[in-house]
Formats: sequence, C-alpha cells, structure tokens
Amino acid sequence: MDDPHYLSGLDLAGRRVVMIGGGTVAQRRLPRLIGAGARVELVSPHTTPSVSAMADAGEIVWHERRYTEGDLTDAWYALACTNDPEVNAAVCAEAERARVFCVRADDGDLGSAVTPASGRHGGLLVGVLSGGEPLRSASVRDSILDGLRAGTVADGRVPDARDDLPGVALVGGGPGDPELITVRGRRLLARADVVVADRLAPRELLDELSPEVEIVDAAKIPYGRAASQEVINSTLIDRAKAGKFVVRLKGGDPYLFGRGFEEVLACAEAGIPVTMVPGITSAFSVPAAADVPVTHRGVAHEVVVVSGHVAPDDEKSLVDWELLAKMRGTIVLMMGVERLPLFTKALLEGRPGDTPVAIVEDGTMRTQRVLRSTLDSVVEDAAAAGVRPPAVIVFGPVAGLAQPSWSLPET
Repeated sequence: MDDPHYLSGLDLAGRRVVMIGGGTVAQRRLPRLIGAGARVELVSPHTTPSVSAMADAGEIVWHERRYTEGDLTDAWYALACTNDPEVNAAVCAEAERARVFCVRADDGDLGSAVTPASGRHGGLLVGVLSGGEPLRSASVRDSILDGLRAGTVADGRVPDARDDLPGVALVGGGPGDPELITVRGRRLLARADVVVADRLAPRELLDELSPEVEIVDAAKIPYGRAASQEVINSTLIDRAKAGKFVVRLKGGDPYLFGRGFEEVLACAEAGIPVTMVPGITSAFSVPAAADVPVTHRGVAHEVVVVSGHVAPDDEKSLVDWELLAKMRGTIVLMMGVERLPLFTKALLEGRPGDTPVAIVEDGTMRTQRVLRSTLDSVVEDAAAAGVRPPAVIVFGPVAGLAQPSWSLPET
C-alpha cells in the first residue's frame, strides 16, 4: 500500500513545539527542530547527556518532570518520545483534542504525523516516507543525497549571477579513500570548471567529473618530478581570472603540510577569493585505519605531528629533535620514509630501543599495508619489507597496542 500521509513542510520558527521524553529518540529529533528555529520545550524527568547539554546551552527549555495533561497548550507541534506506550497514547490523545499534530515515536500509525527521513543539500530539503519502513526511507534519502552531491542527480537549480562561486575552492580530499572526502568538498568538486589535483588526492573522484571539466595534474611525487608551487599558484589564478570555478583538490587536509596557505596567500594577493574546505588529515586517519590510535587513555596524552621533509641535522630544520626524543607520547611522522634512518637515530638519543613503531603504507586504500616494529629495528624491517611512500610512521606506545604483522585490509 502506498504511504497515505500528506507530505508538507512546517514553518516552526519561533513557534512552541513540545517533546515528551528525553531519551535517544529525542536526541535524534531535537537537532533538526532546533535548526528549524522551533521554540522547543522538553518534558521529561530524565534525559541523555547530549539532550541535557542542549538544555544547558539554552537551545531548549527542559521541564524536569513527568508529562501532565495540559502540557500541549498553545503548542503547534508535539512529539511523544517516551518508552512508555501509555504515556505516548495520552500525549497523542491530548494532541487530538487540541488539534495539534503529534508524532508518536513508538508506533507511527497511532500518531497524527510522522517524521520523514530527511537531509539537506544546496538549499534543498529532501524528505522520504515509506509507509512505516524507516530503513527504506533512510536508504532512499541517502541515495538521493549521494546523487545530488555527486552531480549524478540534477538539483534543478537555475544559476544566476548571485550563485557564482568564488574563484578557487581549496578542498581537502582526505587520506585517499574517495568516500572519506567531506560532503561539502564533494559538492564543490561536482560544480568545478577546473580541478587542479595532487597525486595523493582521491583519484576515483576525478572519474565522476563531467568530460567538460579541465583536470590539471599538479602531482608532487616525493623526491622526483614535481610541479613547482609557483606554477600551481599561477594556474589557480589564471583559470580563476578567466571566469572559471577552480577546485584545488589535495590529499589529507590542505593546511597540514599541504602548502595550502601558500596558495591562499597567492590567490589573495591576486584578488582571487578562496573557499577553504578542511579535509580529514592523514596524520590521524591513516593510523586509525590500521588500528593505531594516536592517543589512548593511560598510554599517551600528547601527539606531535612532524614533517620528515627536512633531515634532523639540516640547518633548515625547525624541529627540536632532542626534545621530541624525551617525549613519552606519540610522534606521527609524515613524509619520513626516505630519511627514516636519520629520524630513528635522533629519537634513539632519548627513547628506548623497544619503543613500538608502526608504518602504514597507502593508508585507507585497497593496497594498505602495516608494518609493526620497534625503534631499534624499524629501519631494517622497513627495508626488508620494501616500504615506500606514501606512508605515515607512528612512534610511541600506542603503536604497540595491536598485534605485530603485515596486514592487508579485507576486501
């Protein structure tokens, strides 16, 4: 049977909405009500910590007691979200008498309204109802939103001068897996006229672009052929001045050893506006993908992320390696494969040789490999295993929390 409900949009801004019950259902429903500008009053003797935090922040008014007849007076909308069917039934009965539409969370068919699976994209609010099959509603909603974000579903938007995007969007693509780019990053990528992409940016995303999109390879291959930063800057500026919307797609986060701010400064000097879209940094996400937490209670209370682009004894180095060697916490070394012997030698000046080390190569990708070793053995182990960049190296007790071995992710 088709869903019999009439799908409508309610303007709840500034209007009284009453929610009975402060558990996990309330925790899920409250953010969208707050985002819609509703004046939410919650009636419940107890709440989850997250709901309590909303009350503490002044986002809702919490009446710390049980529901009583009359709580829905002057309400525009009500939600019965307790775990007691009798209370929910009483709330719905009062709502019916007061002609207030009411959602009943434990049995949607017994309420006078239902909550659709909903989501937002580019000024659109998508809502899906499926006749009491919430998982189906959520699945269809997700498919529609994914299509809108990827550009495979047209959003029907008619562009005008006010919709012009700024000249350059600096987008962090995440650690490599194309599913780990942010929602905003993927949305801007779908609207690009030109994409200037690094080697470590998610490659699969480029295949989703329209054939009309110009793709500029700005690969920075470690210790090999590379596009100079000046050429990259001029490419961004020239294409933007030609009226193109340019997406600068980088791996990880643009501001963590990604030279992102150099490109922002160059664009600013040329009068080109820049939209900054942070990305999931490889420094933390790649170890996480290999079951290496960079912090752990009782094990590590500090994390330092270090660039391996310059050797410890190089006069251009800005790192106090003597101080790092005395640390007890976690050191995450980026771009350190080529000079690994020099970095381990510096750390052995202050750390014991049995300090655990983990090297994650091609993190989050199908080709991911993990080497677990110790500070006094990692150079030989890495050479024997043929470790190559890109790889993230983690020094510290957290690297020894999982079992040692090379591992391949399950497919």
